[in-house]
Amino acid sequence: HVQLVESGGDLVQPGGSLRLSCAASGVTYVTNCVGWFRQVPGKEREGVAVICVGDGTKYYADSVKGRFTLSRDTRKSTFDLQMNALKPEDTAMYYCAVGRYIADYAQPLEYAYWGQGTQVTVS
Repeated sequence: HVQLVESGGDLVQPGGSLRLSCAASGVTYVTNCVGWFRQVPGKEREGVAVICVGDGTKYYADSVKGRFTLSRDTRKSTFDLQMNALKPEDTAMYYCAVGRYIADYAQPLEYAYWGQGTQVTVS
């Protein structure tokens, strides 16, 4: 049974940094991928960064490449998103998600399990 709990969202000034954490249980299959998505009201949910458990494959949206880094802490069972050089357009609710046999990393519909989200505001 997969459970996901996000934390780390906050209000930060432009240019600042935040570290989001996704505490994940039940994510054991090598075919699992864990992704961070974000959404603002009135817009579609956007894939930000993904890491696959089996081979460590990573995906980053073009809008965050070079600024965001997704890593896995096997000791703490967390998937952490380090966000640097934050911009106002990064403001959103950030969600952690898990799926198996992902073909399109950025497609929310391919992910079966979701956390409740954590709010990031850059202002």
